[in-house]
Amino acid sequence: MTNRPEENPPVNAPDTVDTSQSKPVVGVGPHQQPWPEDPKYDQALLAEGDRRNVVDKYRYWTVEAIIADLDTQRNVFHVAIENWQHDLNIGTVVRTANAFLAAEIHIIGKKRWNRRGAMVTDKYQHIRHHRTSEDFVVWAKQEDIPVVGIDNLPGSTCINSEPLPQRCVLVFGQEGPGLSDQVRPLLHQCRSIPQFGSTRSINAGVAAGIAMHEWIRQHGLD
Repeated sequence: MTNRPEENPPVNAPDTVDTSQSKPVVGVGPHQQPWPEDPKYDQALLAEGDRRNVVDKYRYWTVEAIIADLDTQRNVFHVAIENWQHDLNIGTVVRTANAFLAAEIHIIGKKRWNRRGAMVTDKYQHIRHHRTSEDFVVWAKQEDIPVVGIDNLPGSTCINSEPLPQRCVLVFGQEGPGLSDQVRPLLHQCRSIPQFGSTRSINAGVAAGIAMHEWIRQHGLD
């Protein structure tokens, strides 16, 4: 379900280039008349053009229509990240979760996070906030979904040594300290990412991308 080929947009207005600045202009211009009548299309975008960073299939669609369509295709893994110190990696994790079409994103701890790194992808994702680690675990138990930590803790197993659970929630700690002492005892299993350099850890946003891609490699490719 990944590597989805982009469809041609329903328009004869290709991406344009600002020759005076030599900078590409993102997206497409106004839709030529007559406009499509399907309610999934946004009237303002049809009139003014669609400069959003979306695949061609979703040109001119409303945000609600895009979310509804994505909901028919989402993978069954969830992503959770701890946010006790306003981790700046959260936006990157959200953007990557959108790229790999995670079922839902969970923010554990502080509700506020820097959305700049998400590049507006948070509009198309389901994001749930859990005030405490215990609240998060209550949700996981209610959903009967395994909690898989991604960290190089003692006793962790390599992320590609055996299959990840197909339906699971991948949990990431903050940059630096990793998974908190509150979350560690609650894990069903912990997986580490192989490293070969001089440092003992990698960026939390990068780790999230590697882990999600590994899940896709194991379960999401047709």
